[in-house]
Amino acid sequence: MARDVEATQTEVAIVGAGTGGYVAAIRAAQLDFDVTLVEAGEFGGTCLNFGCIPSKALIHATNVAYEADDAEEMGVYADPDVDFGEMVDWKDGVVDTLTGAVEKLCKANRVNIVEGWATFEDEHSLTVDLADEEGTAAFEFDHAIVATGSRPIEIPGFEFDGEHILSSRHALDLTELPEELVVVGAGYIGMELSMIFAKLGVDVTVIEMLEELLPGYDRDLTQPVEKRAADLDIKFQFGEAANDWWETETGLVLETETKDGENFEYAADRAIVAVGREPVTDSANIDALGIDLDENGFVATDHQGRTTQDHVFAIGDVAGEPLLAHAGSAEGLVAADAIAGGDASMAEKAVPAAVFTDPEIAMVGKSDAEAEDAGFETIIGEFPFRSSGRALSTGHDEGFLRIIGDAQTGTVLGARIVGPEASELIAELGLAVETGATVEDVAETIHTHPTLGEGTMEAAENALGQAIHTLNR
Repeated sequence: MARDVEATQTEVAIVGAGTGGYVAAIRAAQLDFDVTLVEAGEFGGTCLNFGCIPSKALIHATNVAYEADDAEEMGVYADPDVDFGEMVDWKDGVVDTLTGAVEKLCKANRVNIVEGWATFEDEHSLTVDLADEEGTAAFEFDHAIVATGSRPIEIPGFEFDGEHILSSRHALDLTELPEELVVVGAGYIGMELSMIFAKLGVDVTVIEMLEELLPGYDRDLTQPVEKRAADLDIKFQFGEAANDWWETETGLVLETETKDGENFEYAADRAIVAVGREPVTDSANIDALGIDLDENGFVATDHQGRTTQDHVFAIGDVAGEPLLAHAGSAEGLVAADAIAGGDASMAEKAVPAAVFTDPEIAMVGKSDAEAEDAGFETIIGEFPFRSSGRALSTGHDEGFLRIIGDAQTGTVLGARIVGPEASELIAELGLAVETGATVEDVAETIHTHPTLGEGTMEAAENALGQAIHTLNR
C-alpha cells in the first residue's frame, strides 16, 4: 500500500459499479455499513452502457421500422425513412438517463463513490488512482466485493480495432450502417446484433463453427428464430471457424476454415466477433487478495459469493455462470446479506434467461430433458401462440409456451418459451419455480383476456389434461 497516502477506513469496499456492484453497494448501505464504491467508467457497467440496454433500445427501434414496413396485411402501407444517426442518438439518450439515475441512487443511499482505478494492495487495503484529479486515495476495508465484470473474447488474429474488427460494444457504437457485415458467432449476442442490422437493410452473413444457430438451446426453441432469420435474408455458414482476415480498399475479407481444412472467403465492410465473454480478473490486482480462480478463469465462490478468503466476495460475470445482469444483481443482494451475517444464498434461486431475437426465447428452471435426466417423472403442457387471440391480433403468433412439472407432486420444475414477449412472460413462471407453486396453481390462476399471459394458464391446463383451447397432450 502506498504509505505516503493516509488510508480511509471503510467497512465494505466494492470495485465495479455494474449491475452487481451498485446493487451490492446500495443494499450494504441499507444494512448500515459504511460502503465505498470504486468505478473508473460509467455507472451500470457493461449491461447498461455497452450491452443489455443499448442493444434492446436498438432492437426496439429497428422493430418499429421493420413492422411498419411489413404491415400490408393489416392495411398499413409505409416505407420508413430510417436515420440511423438519430436512432443511435436516441439510444444513447436512454443510456445516459439510466446511468445518471444509478449514480443518484447510490448517493441517496449514502454510498461513498470514488471515481478512479482501483488496485488491491493486500487482503485488506486498496488504492485508487483518481479519475478527475491527480493523486491517489487509499482505503482499508473489513470486507471487499469484486465486481469487475467481463469483456468480449478476442480470437487470436482478430484483435478488436473498432474499425474493421468490432466487438459487440463497437457494433452498438456505430453511427453509420455498413452495406455488408460478417458476424462471427451465432450465439445470443451474435444473433441479436445480426437481426438488428438485417432489419436495417444490411447484408448479414453469420459464421458459426458449430452446426446450428444458438448452440446449446433446444432445437424447437431456435427453429422459429432460424425461420425469421431466413425471412431477413441472413446467410449462415455453419461448421466454419474464422481463420484469418485482411484489409481491402472497401473493407475486409474474412477467411474461414472447416474441420476438413477447406477454406472460404467472405467480403464485407466490417466484421463483428461475438464468440462469448471472459472474466476481467487482470485488473485491480485481485491476486493481492489471495483468492482462487476456478478452472475456467472465473473467481471461485460459494453460493453466497464468498471466495476462498472469507471476507472477500465476488459477484456478477467475474464469478462465472450465469453471465446475466439480473443474476449479478441478485448475487449482489446475497453478498451484502452474507456480510451482515445472513443466510441468503443463490443455491436454489430460479434464474430466468432471455434471448432478444425475433422471436424472443426465454427459459427458467429445468427443461423437460433436464428434468427427466434428474430423475423426475414429468408432466408437460404446451400452448401455441397461434391459438392466442392476443398473439393473432398483434400479428405475432409464432412459437409456443411450455411448462414442465413434477408428475408426483405437481410442482413446477421449469418453463421454455419462444414467441412474442417471451422475456416478459417468463417472470410469472420464474415466480412459480421459485416459490414451489404447482402446475394446478398456475392453471387455476385467472388471467386477463385477451393477453399473451393467458398462454401460461393454457399450458398448465394442457399439462393437466384440462385444456380448453388446445388439444390435450
